Amino acid sequence: MRLLLDECVPKRLGRLLGPHEVQTVQQAGWSGLNTGALLARAATSFDVFVTVDQGIRYQQNLVGLKICVAVLVARSNDIRALELLVPKMLEGLQVAAPGEVIRVAG
Repeated sequence: MRLLLDECVPKRLGRLLGPHEVQTVQQAGWSGLNTGALLARAATSFDVFVTVDQGIRYQQNLVGLKICVAVLVARSNDIRALELLVPKMLEGLQVAAPGEVIRVAG
């Protein structure tokens, strides 16, 4: 599965998400795109968009997009807080579908 980490997600989180192929928005060269444009572009190359933006499901129309959005809900976007959510997120990705938002909380 191909995962794209949002700009607000620490790059180091990607190392914890094996066996998936992980890339950051910065590595993809898409820094600075608004969220709608970013999701549309990501949907052409990735299976999952990983973010900490809890408002994304209300701010973006995800209908018809061929990408799942995983929202990590932690006390901060610090790597120590987010790494605790990795097992639960990986479990959720096994059943996630394109256009779906999965909320991963501790």
